Amino acid sequence: MRTLLITGPGGSGRTTVAAATALAAARAGHRTLVISADRADTLGAVLGAPAAHPGLTALRLAPDDRFRDDLLALQERAASALDLLGAERLDGEELTPLPGAEELALLRALRDAARDDAYDTVVVDLPATPRALAALALPEQLRRYLRRLLPPERQAARALRPMLGRLAGVPMPAAWLYETAARREDELAAVQRVIEDPATTVRLVAEPGPAGADAVRTAATGLALQGLRTDRVVANRILPDASPDTWLAGLSAQQHKTLDEWESTYDHVGRVPHLGHDPRGADDLAALGLTAPAAAPAPAAWPVTEAPADDGSHAYVWHIPLPCVTREELGLIRRGDELVVTAGPYRRIVTLPSALRRCTVAGAGLREGELRVRFAPDPDLWPRER
Repeated sequence: MRTLLITGPGGSGRTTVAAATALAAARAGHRTLVISADRADTLGAVLGAPAAHPGLTALRLAPDDRFRDDLLALQERAASALDLLGAERLDGEELTPLPGAEELALLRALRDAARDDAYDTVVVDLPATPRALAALALPEQLRRYLRRLLPPERQAARALRPMLGRLAGVPMPAAWLYETAARREDELAAVQRVIEDPATTVRLVAEPGPAGADAVRTAATGLALQGLRTDRVVANRILPDASPDTWLAGLSAQQHKTLDEWESTYDHVGRVPHLGHDPRGADDLAALGLTAPAAAPAPAAWPVTEAPADDGSHAYVWHIPLPCVTREELGLIRRGDELVVTAGPYRRIVTLPSALRRCTVAGAGLREGELRVRFAPDPDLWPRER
């Protein structure tokens, strides 16, 4: 399944680009699904009548209903504990979704589409870039939290919990808590597999200009930090090259200056013309000139290479691609077997490869859009030569 995640700064026209890309995929003969969680149903307004697009399925999610069902199910599951505390039950009618419900609904829909195997191409209309990146990072983060709070190995002592509870004098976690954690772990792992799948890429949509250039630069760094691949930058709403109107001519010149910068920085840049009105329906979407997603580029790699140290000993270098970032925006902290990497407004905690866990951080540098972290073997942990 080819999965295309569409995002960009607010107001960039990413929903229109998602709809046009999905329509192009359907017309190319792909079984195509386009997903949106926009409460205003912008996707439906852009596409028009769904029946007019053979091969294309549009799915607008209702995160309110799913949030209500999940919370009521959790309340029922924890009924005995709530009764013990004298808590008053919540009614379904009084529940309103918390922030982030839309992103969770999108992740679930993405997992379900991969599990059902009913589509060749899935296009996801994600929120604006900061929220989209937070959502895409969520499965990995939540799995880490679950492993820390409820380590799976503790489940082996399930039969001893009643006795341990009596000896310790405190109640031990109930079996249902571990069972729930295991189910959530499986669900999150399924979502993470789709996000990290080699056939999944991200497409950035922005209007060329100073603000769009800043947004794309920051987004490219954040996506690379998460190990996600950007297959194309879509320059949306391009004005005509020549215009007798001085004001429009100035805007066009500004756009083309940014376009030149993008085409010298990013591998693939697509241009989408401004139609002079908001695109609506199949004819307008076809006029944008977007095509079905091509094959995904090679997966992003974070290789570990061996390099000689100054004293003749061996050292290792971990190569982390971080395009468009400056030294001042970088932060690096070693925490046990993890590395905390900060790049601009984004941060990620990554587990060290097994060989590097027995090493100490000997330095780091930024070269050619790549963070290179140098490790030296720890004499206390590394096997000694005889």
